[in-house]
Amino acid sequence: MDARLWFEGEGCGAESMRIFVVGGGGREHSLVWKLRQSPQVEKLWCAPGNAGIAREAECMEVDAGDVSALLRLADQIRPDLTIAGPELPLVNGITDAFRARRFLVVGPSQVAAQLEGSKIFCKEFLQRHSIPTARLFGTFAAAGDADAALDEVVWPAVIKADGLCAGKGVLVAKNVAEARDFIYRVMELNELGAGGRRILIEEALEGEELSFIILTDGEKYAQLAPTRDHKQLLDGNKGPNTGGMGAYSSEELLPSGLREEILKQIVEPTLHGLEADGIRYQGFLYIGLMLTAHGPKVLEFNCRLGDPETQAIMARVDFDLAEILSSVAVRRFEPEKIKWNRDASVCVVMTSRGYPGKFDRGLPVGGLTALERLDGVKAFHSGTKLIGGTVVTSGGRVLGITAVGGNLEQAVTQAYRGVELIHFEGMHYRRDIGMAVGRAHSAGD
Repeated sequence: MDARLWFEGEGCGAESMRIFVVGGGGREHSLVWKLRQSPQVEKLWCAPGNAGIAREAECMEVDAGDVSALLRLADQIRPDLTIAGPELPLVNGITDAFRARRFLVVGPSQVAAQLEGSKIFCKEFLQRHSIPTARLFGTFAAAGDADAALDEVVWPAVIKADGLCAGKGVLVAKNVAEARDFIYRVMELNELGAGGRRILIEEALEGEELSFIILTDGEKYAQLAPTRDHKQLLDGNKGPNTGGMGAYSSEELLPSGLREEILKQIVEPTLHGLEADGIRYQGFLYIGLMLTAHGPKVLEFNCRLGDPETQAIMARVDFDLAEILSSVAVRRFEPEKIKWNRDASVCVVMTSRGYPGKFDRGLPVGGLTALERLDGVKAFHSGTKLIGGTVVTSGGRVLGITAVGGNLEQAVTQAYRGVELIHFEGMHYRRDIGMAVGRAHSAGD
């Protein structure tokens, strides 16, 4: 694909569709960027958005988790389609509220979103429907009970906070001491808030991770381009877990035999299980997998697109995203229209100093204009805002520098060329995104 065409898109003609995107991260920026290329799109809004999104859509200062405020805004702007990006509005019931007011929306119901909103709900679903996953050692509502159970655990083990914790609710504990410290901080010191009121402990799976994402209208489904993300902060899959330090997409990630195994053993049993439980699932379903020596196993479900996986996926979209998502919302999805370019793509996340802990804010970001002149590279904004005409940092993850190439090596090279142009005080990024970093223990989130 011509890099200049990839960057600019094929036009943004205005016909009829008015789309409201909820969220303000890199995922939402990449969605807005791709939606804007559709000739069917007349108007784009985003709430709350960020400095990058503001260049491509009208941003509205509304909290993405405040469903009542989002509904009031929708009553004013009357969108033809709403796309809920992050997990919080989905878990808070945005799709139920919008559908009750007869707004078309892409996303699962509040009940379905518990697959992500509650790790224990998810684990019980997987066990109930015999879907391959890690062995469970137990679920706990009290720190004392969890501590007492550690004598029966095989190390390393994974400890997961039950609720939403912004990527900070999972620990791969090497021993009792690490596990005990995490349990104390989560359940006694309340470091993760309500998300840490309950925990589960399970075995640590070993292998390579794969993000397997599908889009479904409740009956038909299509698999999105395969991606792999890098969760840990430091090169070589070391350091604390994060929301994601980068991702890449390449056809080599998913040989046909592996794809069929995942569809047969995991995707279709999951969809059948949801139907058996009385849940008609609509929207994106992210299945975080570990490719173990005993076959693929589910680490987690997310009820939305991943971040930064979406940035890599959107770079490979070869269809009208607005048309496809509209068809999903009205349950007239035609999966055969989903097409992907053969390029590889890479997204390198640049973070603020201190992330995933307390991080700096309000620091000027330089180099964005120079990056715009680089073919086949796009800076998707995650944690930025505009102050007096200057883009400044406002979040832990600041930018996702995304590039395409004829193969993965070319995409990696081009992405890091873009990274080298960006500068802000204390910036951090991994230098091995898209490169082989060996096998790892992981637990998703």
